[in-house]
Amino acid sequence: VTADEGILHASGNGVPPVTKDYCIIYNSNWISLPKSLDNATFRTLENLTSTVLCNSSEVPSGLMKDKAVVVMRGNCTFLEKARIAQSLGAKMLLIASKPRLSPLSDNKTDFEDVTLPVALIRYNDIVDMQLRLGNEVNVTLYSPPLPEFDFSMVVIFLIAVFTVALGGYWSGVAELESLKAIASPGERETRQKKEENVTFTPVTVILFVVICCVMLVLLYFFYKWLVYVIISVFCLASAMSLYNCLAALIGEIPFGQCRITCCKKNIEVRLIFVAVFCIAAAVVWAVFRNEDRWAWILQDILGVAFCLNFIKTLKMPNFKSCVILLGLLLLYDVFFVFITPFITKNGASIMVEVAAGPFGNSEKLPVVIRVPRLEYSASILCDVPFSLLGFGDIIVPGLLVAYCRRFDVQTSSSSVYYISCTIAYAVGMVLTFIVLALMKMGQPALLYLVPCTLITSSLVAWRRREMKKFWKGTSYQV
Repeated sequence: VTADEGILHASGNGVPPVTKDYCIIYNSNWISLPKSLDNATFRTLENLTSTVLCNSSEVPSGLMKDKAVVVMRGNCTFLEKARIAQSLGAKMLLIASKPRLSPLSDNKTDFEDVTLPVALIRYNDIVDMQLRLGNEVNVTLYSPPLPEFDFSMVVIFLIAVFTVALGGYWSGVAELESLKAIASPGERETRQKKEENVTFTPVTVILFVVICCVMLVLLYFFYKWLVYVIISVFCLASAMSLYNCLAALIGEIPFGQCRITCCKKNIEVRLIFVAVFCIAAAVVWAVFRNEDRWAWILQDILGVAFCLNFIKTLKMPNFKSCVILLGLLLLYDVFFVFITPFITKNGASIMVEVAAGPFGNSEKLPVVIRVPRLEYSASILCDVPFSLLGFGDIIVPGLLVAYCRRFDVQTSSSSVYYISCTIAYAVGMVLTFIVLALMKMGQPALLYLVPCTLITSSLVAWRRREMKKFWKGTSYQV
């Protein structure tokens, strides 16, 4: 959070009065706002968005007396507007902004005589206020403290741990089927036709990280166009992933297996319906993706399916490749979150800018699990109504968990690697949330997840005296 966020509480004159809250940005070094509505003073709002208030002659005398005034941003500094408003008797100044809200950063020491509250508000919110509440509106400003903990994090935690655990287990099931196919020559050819796994070598791991870096930089500079490419790719990939997940579940059901012949292939009818359903789900999300009330549920379902399919499909051949991948992506995460603010012109990290949509872009990248915040605060109104967790924070450690599960299968080690690595992931997530609550700012989750999972896996292998085999991978494949 780069500025002080507050709430404008507006009330109409109807019976019963209609009320609504709006986001404001203010500078706590200039003025302190009440912590709750109980201590706030209401003022009648005077809409003067037809002026920028850079000259007292722009407004008739007496019009602002004892009122809250809203004017347009531009042509002069915030505090110059505030001095003029105060001299004309205003008790509160709102500055409407069409661009993205930014911190109020004028030099207050040059205007020590300015005492009225000054806040920045979106111009669209002023328009919405008139439409919903009418022309006679009373407003007040307050700034409730940020909650120490939001229970949406519990939902995020459960989704993340469930996805990693299930993805790793599914990968182990696929590994077990591969081993059976190798042992049975009659099943080998059939299994090879079904095999859709991709194995990462150390070279492909490095290439993958380089592509991630290039893609993030391109998104920062060409977000306006590339965001729609990412949305299209997400729709296609998530629909295919959801199909693979549902098809795997349906394959365990022994009835309803009627088939039809098409293009010299036998296709199960139920799988056709599954394919149609998955395509429809992706299309519905694409059309209604900006509908905050329920579209997040569909995005999370598609996102979980995408992560599950990715973890199951992408195989790490050994612990060495896991260390290279997780280590490089940890450096990638830290660099683009903590180091890039020293490079960019506006002092914001490239990762945060791309996640939020650079330059106020309304389209958001569909690469996160989203859960609405449950504790009411100014952040909910100021473009942060959701708790977020990136797909990478699930997939990257999930690939290590999947390798641990496959290693358990290959060595018949009673799931000790899989269970310990999954628990380590859960501990890393808890640690991430603790640091998030203490620092009150977004964290690169891999900074905590990668050490927890890598150190735990290494300790288990060392304790079982299997480090060499765990590092190089098993050599069962001929």
